[in-house]
Amino acid sequence: MKMPAAEGRVEPRWPVAVTTFVVIFVLAALPGRIRLMPVWGLYVAGLAMVVPMAGVSLGAMKTRWLALERAVTLLVVAVMIASTLAALAYLVVAMVTRSSELGGLELLTSSVAAWVANVLMFALLYWQIDRGGPGARASGAGPRPDLYFSAEGAPPDALPPDWRPTFVDYLFLAFSTATAFSATDAMPITARAKMMMMLESSISLVTIVVVAARAINVIGG
Repeated sequence: MKMPAAEGRVEPRWPVAVTTFVVIFVLAALPGRIRLMPVWGLYVAGLAMVVPMAGVSLGAMKTRWLALERAVTLLVVAVMIASTLAALAYLVVAMVTRSSELGGLELLTSSVAAWVANVLMFALLYWQIDRGGPGARASGAGPRPDLYFSAEGAPPDALPPDWRPTFVDYLFLAFSTATAFSATDAMPITARAKMMMMLESSISLVTIVVVAARAINVIGG
């Protein structure tokens, strides 16, 4: 039986901050005509996400910082997912109309950027959604889980007594979902978790099967 996490224990935020910066860099590297927002807007969004993380790790009033971190992360990730969907739509339309604006190399680099951004954005989303977010998981006061991890079925002596999923677990889940197009390390329990995994798999499928495959065909031809 798992014990509640120690009171006041805070999950390290540096992996989340690094992921945030990577997402911003990847989206900023996309061609300007397939981005929903300008580069400076991406930098502002990244800064808005990192400031609450620093407040949670270093400041007082952690409850307020956690609430702000959750709200900002969910808002920015939603905008970034919409931006990725818009970029993919533009690329698919450009391929269907045989537009000469995008060459094979640009299609390939754009598809790689979209795939990487997809994995990292959904890792952030799973991390904030599951069991009420990192603050609720750390205190053991979160609601029922959205995701059931395989580690939770391991023998009691295989894991620490206060084990709980951290950001790395959600990153691995996002990577596996985007690669296998299905649940692997964790099973979705709630309807919203299933919808999120379906959306991530769909974005990854279009990116790999449609855009990247077309790019390789153009380059090879």
